[in-house]
Amino acid sequence: MTRLTGPERPAASGTADSAVVFLHGYGADGNDLLGLADPLAPHLPNTRFLAPNAPERCANNPFGFQWFPIPWLDGSSEAESRAAAARSFALLDAWLDDLARTMPPARTILFGFSQGTMMALHVGLRRPTPFAGIVGFSGRLLDPEVPPGTHPPVLLVHGDQDPMVPVASLAEAEAALIAAGVATSTHVSPGVGHGIAPDGLGLALGFIRQHLGLAR
Repeated sequence: MTRLTGPERPAASGTADSAVVFLHGYGADGNDLLGLADPLAPHLPNTRFLAPNAPERCANNPFGFQWFPIPWLDGSSEAESRAAAARSFALLDAWLDDLARTMPPARTILFGFSQGTMMALHVGLRRPTPFAGIVGFSGRLLDPEVPPGTHPPVLLVHGDQDPMVPVASLAEAEAALIAAGVATSTHVSPGVGHGIAPDGLGLALGFIRQHLGLAR
């Protein structure tokens, strides 16, 4: 059976009491987001950073990975995209089950970018035990029907000049999450395209520290 693997960084202090799981975007890999540990770790010294690679090589970038194909980018069919997404949901769920054996979900943050945000929201809002929080940059909510239950708080950040995932996706996700009773905060980064800018990363750090119970 396929299992997710990827790079990680140990806690700077040498003792981890929390974890941040980075979920990369289409065509990238775990190292693409793991670099964010550099600015975050000084403020999160007891946090372990993990960044699993998606399970499939990317059709448009054989050096990167995809959680599922994107028809308008790679010519795949909607059926192929849905089937691959279902496989990735199951694989990520199993990987998170393994992580939960060593780090409680209540001490774990999911941090996604683009397609990784889609994965974080879909899987993270359906887990039996909620995570400490979900941070999502430049993504969207794949399924607006959020199942009932106890959900983690969510922070969504999007650039207003994003050419890949329209910024309107932020408001759509926010409306669906609030309707489902999910504590949701959002931020639009002015002048930012499909990426993570300092203003958004600063907000993400504050959100992570708040929901891990650290002094602000």
